[in-house]
Amino acid sequence: MAYPEQLSNNQVPLNGTITDVSTAGQIFIPVPFRYRALKVQSALNGTIATADAVLTVKINGVSVGTITITASGSAAGDIDTLDLTSAEGDNNVPIEIETNGASTNTIPAFITAIVEPT
Repeated sequence: MAYPEQLSNNQVPLNGTITDVSTAGQIFIPVPFRYRALKVQSALNGTIATADAVLTVKINGVSVGTITITASGSAAGDIDTLDLTSAEGDNNVPIEIETNGASTNTIPAFITAIVEPT
């Protein structure tokens, strides 16, 4: 049996909430130290419809990747992941998560960013 991935001692999980993934907008997750972003995950809290929701992850206003939350077959508890390789931010530079608002239904998405201090 494979065990789930574990954080190393220097990795820090930071959380945020998009209150409605189906409305265009963004959240900012504060990071109070210089860091390397390793992973961003979303967890959906219900069913979205009509179109996929696309989350753009930005550091310093620059996209470092996207997460697509697929509308077809979506359900509460769906987790989507973006693995990052060279995304770094300076002290007090937040991680921005922007939703395109293309889906329908008023559904929250919970966000976790895994970072490590540099």
